[in-house]
Amino acid sequence: MKKKIAVFSDVHGNLSALQTMYQDSLDQGVDEYWFIGDLLMPGPSINGIWQLMREMAPTVKVRGNWDDLVVVGSRGIIDTKKPSHVYFGRLAQYVTEHAQPGIIDELASWPLRVTRQVGGLNFGISHNLPDLNMGQDLFPTNDSANFDRLFEQKAGAPSLDVAIYAHVHHDLLRYGTDERLVLNPGAVGEPFNHWPGLHKDLRAHYLILEVDELGLAATTFRHVAYDRAHEKEQAGLTDLPYLALYQKMMDTGNAYTHDDALLNAQNQRYGYADQYRRFKKKLKK
Repeated sequence: MKKKIAVFSDVHGNLSALQTMYQDSLDQGVDEYWFIGDLLMPGPSINGIWQLMREMAPTVKVRGNWDDLVVVGSRGIIDTKKPSHVYFGRLAQYVTEHAQPGIIDELASWPLRVTRQVGGLNFGISHNLPDLNMGQDLFPTNDSANFDRLFEQKAGAPSLDVAIYAHVHHDLLRYGTDERLVLNPGAVGEPFNHWPGLHKDLRAHYLILEVDELGLAATTFRHVAYDRAHEKEQAGLTDLPYLALYQKMMDTGNAYTHDDALLNAQNQRYGYADQYRRFKKKLKK
């Protein structure tokens, strides 16, 4: 018995990166896909990504914090008090206005955590912590004790051997305090690293696990080059809010999610807060 599983996350609306990652996984002879959160936003692609996900047919899908932002933003629940809140809300409005029926409801139905047995190994799979898909508790340089929380199980449930999470956009292999294995596939659409020499690698990052009767036969971190200029051009053909910031990210690899000064300037220039408020008002009618 040997199974190859592609583990991927953090697509963030980047269809070019996902297409390239998928083709590479086919070339590598992958049998199965696990997706661990953050499919859409801030990139422009929605239905193309959804169609590709249908083709990949992941057997595991868990909900990330950006998936939650799509859901609550589409329902008009996000406030406009902070520039970043306007950013999330207006992008969620864009998804709502362009997504095929059913997409957002399906995102909302994904669980926060899934467990799977493959061969003799038990895997725990979550976007971040098992009961919390946001926050920085699992940033790669944090203490091993933080990562032990990934292995928490309800009484009577089998122990986990391997924990897989995403969220921090760094590919990672490390251990909990009892030497159980922790893995992170990195980000397909938005990899980053605060060390400049490593941050230059803006390829689509994902992970291939080979599991056989003895355990993990191979753990392979794949970094696959794609045409970022093409993704930038394709975005320019859409009515994507914050287009300039997304195109800038294609050049720099930097995300601007928490740059309040920059977001505030964009919000004021394009009236994004008013647009989202009007959207929310329509939902109430």
